[in-house]
Amino acid sequence: MTEKEKLLRGDFYDSRDPELLEMYHRAKSILKDWEGLSSRDGGAKFDLLQKLFGNIGNKVWVEAPFYCDYGKNISIGENTFVNVNAVFLDCNTITIGKNVLIGPNVQIYTATHPLNARERIISQPKPNQAPYLTQAFPVKIGDNCWIGGNSVILPGVEIGENVTVAAGSLVTKNIPDNVLVMGAPAKIVKTL
Repeated sequence: MTEKEKLLRGDFYDSRDPELLEMYHRAKSILKDWEGLSSRDGGAKFDLLQKLFGNIGNKVWVEAPFYCDYGKNISIGENTFVNVNAVFLDCNTITIGKNVLIGPNVQIYTATHPLNARERIISQPKPNQAPYLTQAFPVKIGDNCWIGGNSVILPGVEIGENVTVAAGSLVTKNIPDNVLVMGAPAKIVKTL
């Protein structure tokens, strides 16, 4: 089994694997070209996002700067807007529905590590091997959601449809459809 297959299964994987590093470097190159384009050159910017992401719907708008690990593990539905300084750590899949608003400084994490340092750190890694254990779990955001600025979504979380996540929230568990959540950790405060 390849390290990429382990990554997508949620198993521990070596983030310094050559295939994964090549995906990482490819994403960084595309993002550099994308950020270098004028905001007036929407067609060329969208073409580069199509190369970067696994799937992107029509009329998706992503503001610069934007950061991701691999890009290919990201799927964004049509009419979605991603504001400035978004960080999508797409070590596993990040699936975002259509008509989603993602505020500034939103962070979506799929990667995680063992909490105990003795379990997390590899005392004698092989040459070119990462010195720590990493695994990743997918994140899914349903259609018609609004993720407020400075919110953080943790690995393995699924957010239902028509959900509003208040600014500054820390989403640590699954959220059902049609609710407003806020806080750290985010809690349901209202049915919409």
